[in-house]
Amino acid sequence: MTLRFCSIASGSSGNCIYVGNDDSGLLVDAGISCKGILESLKNIGVCNSSIKGILVTHEHSDHIKSIGAMSRKLNMPIYANCKTWEALDGSVGKVKAENIRIFDTNKGFYIDDIYVSPFSISHDAADPVGYTFSFGSKKVGLATDLGYFSQTVREALKGSAFVMLEANHDIEMLKVGSYPYFLKRRILGEQGHLSNEASGYAACELVDLGVKQIMLGHLSKENNFPQLAYETVKGILEQKGIAVQRDVTLDVAPRSSISKVFSV
Repeated sequence: MTLRFCSIASGSSGNCIYVGNDDSGLLVDAGISCKGILESLKNIGVCNSSIKGILVTHEHSDHIKSIGAMSRKLNMPIYANCKTWEALDGSVGKVKAENIRIFDTNKGFYIDDIYVSPFSISHDAADPVGYTFSFGSKKVGLATDLGYFSQTVREALKGSAFVMLEANHDIEMLKVGSYPYFLKRRILGEQGHLSNEASGYAACELVDLGVKQIMLGHLSKENNFPQLAYETVKGILEQKGIAVQRDVTLDVAPRSSISKVFSV
């Protein structure tokens, strides 16, 4: 029994994640073009017919750009909670009634043989969620767009072998950068995004919970870069006596191309 995870795109320009097993696959968000998503799935050897649905984390444009088009093209359901559907407010175009699937946040459900568990996160959206996915004894988690690493997030990710964790920005780069003051405040706030430093301390907690593989994601193009995110998180892990590669593997998701495919 193998569960696979791949980042198709991750960042403020667009987000899309693939999770699947030998029989079924799911997408989380579709914030890049249909063409880009379909080409990426082909490149990792995933057949379109195996994709059973799109799960939405929240309604921001970098997460929903193509969810309606993907649903129409592949006749697949879109899963979101009630407040997120309301916030979408027709922005995804016409979706068949049978492809509108509403779930309750914090209540798990099956899509084929993959168990999906949404959990609440702190972000400036209607009712944003992260997800964990379980297949047999295997579990992986997705936790990005986090204002902070809450107890709810911590408990939800417990038992995961792999987690994609936000490392959005370097605080000093953000402070001295060109963003307007209100946007800097938003990003730094408790409904904003996780910094590299905060991600490092969250990663320590994840390792204590038994997580063996971490991929950093949702990096800002303007206020971060991959090596800085990696070295900051690695440094904090090692300060806590956690050796990267020995105790946990650490990777960084590319902003606009596919990551490697992780298997648990």
